[in-house]
Amino acid sequence: MSSSKKAKSALISVFHKDGLEPIVQKLNELGITIYSTGGTEKFINELGIQVEPVEDLTSYPSILGGRVKTLHPKVFGGILSRRENESDVAQLAEFEIPELDIVIVDLYPFEKTVVSGAPEQEIIEKIDIGGISLIRAAAKNFKDVICVSSMEQYDEFLEIISSQNGETTIEQRKSFAGKSFNVSSHYDTAIFNYFNANEEEVVLKISETNGQVLRYGENPHQKGFFFGDFDAMFTKLHGKELSYNNLLDVDAAVNLMNEFKNEAPTFAILKHNNACGFAQRDTLSEAYRDALAGDPVSAFGGVLIANMEIDKATAEQIHSLFCEVVIAPSFSDEALAILKGKKNRILLILKDVELSKTSVRTCLNGVLVQDRNNKTDSTEDLEVVTVANPSEQEIDDLIFASKICKHTKSNTIVLVKNKQLFASGTGQTSRVDALNQAIVKAKHFEFDLNNAVMASDAFFPFPDCVEIAKNAGINAVIQPGGSIKDKLSIDYCNSQSMPMVFTGTRHFKH
Repeated sequence: MSSSKKAKSALISVFHKDGLEPIVQKLNELGITIYSTGGTEKFINELGIQVEPVEDLTSYPSILGGRVKTLHPKVFGGILSRRENESDVAQLAEFEIPELDIVIVDLYPFEKTVVSGAPEQEIIEKIDIGGISLIRAAAKNFKDVICVSSMEQYDEFLEIISSQNGETTIEQRKSFAGKSFNVSSHYDTAIFNYFNANEEEVVLKISETNGQVLRYGENPHQKGFFFGDFDAMFTKLHGKELSYNNLLDVDAAVNLMNEFKNEAPTFAILKHNNACGFAQRDTLSEAYRDALAGDPVSAFGGVLIANMEIDKATAEQIHSLFCEVVIAPSFSDEALAILKGKKNRILLILKDVELSKTSVRTCLNGVLVQDRNNKTDSTEDLEVVTVANPSEQEIDDLIFASKICKHTKSNTIVLVKNKQLFASGTGQTSRVDALNQAIVKAKHFEFDLNNAVMASDAFFPFPDCVEIAKNAGINAVIQPGGSIKDKLSIDYCNSQSMPMVFTGTRHFKH
């Protein structure tokens, strides 16, 4: 065992005591002297195990309401002393400082306290000072000290000292030091982000400690990882592991369906982050049927999402389609039994959680950050800019189309009729190309575009799009407006008695 050291003493100062008992029992069994303070000292005493109070070592009691317990040279000297440095060893002897070979810390739960909505003073008191200092000191001196910096590391540490009779290798100590600086950096990031909630400092600090290695990235030759708490958002009921591309499509599906939360039964089918089928009906099975009709070809291998429980009737229809993922707030027992019939089909229950407030992506040699697009067009936003007014049915369809358009790659045109997506033109370099793509696709699947509506994610600089739309039978338009040539499109619509409304909000999605 290379560079192994046998521990003689340990300092324990933890917030969470769960899982600590077997470690304390093993340390005692190995004859390792235990130092502790506060609630941890009381916990060890109640186990009937001898523990040395830190205040006896420092000759100082815990002061300032517990804010200062371990911050003392006799504690940090024992941690930071270099065992092979003659000067350090001499000073330890001079000031009667014991070497501390093991440091076990579990920090105050700052993040959980913030999430709980606790008052600021309670949050401030959960900023650990002594604990974080102990972690940094012990991790720095990993050549001589092993630092256990979180309760998640208790089991691994117990296995090491049990199987190695209280000894640790330099490799093990360095590994735990790395874990320790991960804990400390994440902790400080959370504290900074709390204080910088108003973004007074233009600084990006992201720390995600839940990491998952994916089979690969977008393509097999690329590595892929997911950092985040997937289980906080979903309950996975069935199927294979999600891939990088699956996760991107699931993200797009969840964000899109969030626009239709608590509305009538709504079903969406997505492919490559865009909706290829979408419908709202009186029943979910009808919504699925009409969503699939929007593009049954693209639906193959897609991601499906519903805004309500998937029932038996809907599941029976879904089961005949090859699809990667099915997402819903819940599944009936009968539906689950049917959908589990394909072993690789991923079934996810979407929990009622708040979506991220920001989006982050790499760009050039840096990072782009922006607020999430939380603006959803509503009837209150609409400005009728033509002589002709849209009917109530057209207004419903225009809003419906606008919501889908917001979540479709730019340049985009969305065609809707009776709350059913007929077709989209997605990710085109020209808005005219996007419209023509949508029209061709709608006609290919034999949709009647007469009295359909059109949504655009950005304004029309020329009247060509509204003219093409009218010639295809489309009868109402929703767009942001804002072009210096808006009047050209308005004039054309007026000449054709074609209602057009402006929202005042652009919804580019690059």
